[in-house]
Amino acid sequence: MLAELTRLDLTNTTLGFAALAVFIVTYILVILEERLHLRKSKPVVVATGIVWILVALAYAAHPDAHNLPENHLEQRILHHTGEFGGLFLFLLVAMTYISAIAAHNVFLKLNAWLVSSGFSLRTVFWTTGALAFVISPVCDNLTTALLMGTVVTAVGRGNIPFIAAACTNVVVAANAGGAFSPFGDITTLMVWAAGKVETAEFSKLLIPSLVNWLVPAALMHFTIPKGKPEPLQKSVELRPGWFTVIVLFVLTIVTAVLFHVVLHLPPFLGMTTGLGYYMFYGWRRTTLHRKHGRGDSVNVFHNIADVEWDTLLFFFGVILCVGGLQELMYLQKASEWLFDPVHGVGATTANIAIGVLSALIDNVPVMFAVIGMDPSMDPAHPGVLHTPASNYQWLLVTLTAGVGGSLLSVGSAAGVALMGTAHGMYTFGRHLKFLPAIALGYVASIVVHWLMNAPA
Repeated sequence: MLAELTRLDLTNTTLGFAALAVFIVTYILVILEERLHLRKSKPVVVATGIVWILVALAYAAHPDAHNLPENHLEQRILHHTGEFGGLFLFLLVAMTYISAIAAHNVFLKLNAWLVSSGFSLRTVFWTTGALAFVISPVCDNLTTALLMGTVVTAVGRGNIPFIAAACTNVVVAANAGGAFSPFGDITTLMVWAAGKVETAEFSKLLIPSLVNWLVPAALMHFTIPKGKPEPLQKSVELRPGWFTVIVLFVLTIVTAVLFHVVLHLPPFLGMTTGLGYYMFYGWRRTTLHRKHGRGDSVNVFHNIADVEWDTLLFFFGVILCVGGLQELMYLQKASEWLFDPVHGVGATTANIAIGVLSALIDNVPVMFAVIGMDPSMDPAHPGVLHTPASNYQWLLVTLTAGVGGSLLSVGSAAGVALMGTAHGMYTFGRHLKFLPAIALGYVASIVVHWLMNAPA
């Protein structure tokens, strides 16, 4: 028990400052990923080892270190690795299914329909935004943004004002759509898996999230020209079994929810069970192909190989780095400064500020830090998880961390990815032009959440 709970306050030590500096410098490299052409996983993986070396040296130099078990830090690292492991397996299965759905040409079919439809630019603007909002709660916001961004650039055909506005709209919609679903964003998944918000309670964020998208979209609408480009003739055939794969993905998500809500087991176990559905389906398809020449074979491990390993390794580095700062007690100090009702700024102000911070720093480490702080969101009932006040505040920080990244193009994975695919057309500066409209949507969503969900 001592190894699990005891931490030494090393926030004012040279080694503690060094670990914090390593994390800050590393994150600057992550933010400059596109400019440096350095994949974001590379600096954080290296920083993980350096941070924990500094943590180990700081603990060894502390006079009270002899009171701790010899394997204290080893147990703490395994604890943080366990937190990553659950998230890793959940995301691995989800990304595998997305890869499988893409391999069956489902996304290409949707793309072909949109670019060959002959819609006006304004119709494409609203259609891609609406689809991004609807798809991202099930698929991650990154995949959704890339899919809709491809449509925007194909229809726009070099029309930079349209592409910039439509891509910005897609980013805002994808982030907003992911905020009201446990599966729509990494931050919501972490909050759900940590038991801070129950499954059904996420639906309370539907209307605030919708407002977060609709307000800036309505304002950006008037910047879209009324033209109607010639449709591109594009035909894509769906591969056999596409509908079955989608059904298996839905069943997998249902399994994960049942494991979490009914059996009180980690949701990643339900997801890995659901991966087994697809593995057996792939085995059956491959067997029929070999014996009777019907259909084609399905190699599940090809889909696993196609997942975003850069993203998964980035999450590993972030979670372990933040875990190291937690062992130095930086998170506890930050929690006191932010959430303490007497000496801090208070939960509401802190949670709104966290959303703004997520526009500068990726919302994943921000939310993981908040969960690591485990602050008392209800000062009147400290230590009690589910009270009306604490539920309201956890929903608030879930909303703000999810949609706050839309304020800047570098604030979310969706924005960073679209800057790469629409290079030179959707940029940091062009996104920044719409900041007042996006900020108004951010404020409006918080107000709507307060009006609808604040405890009496």
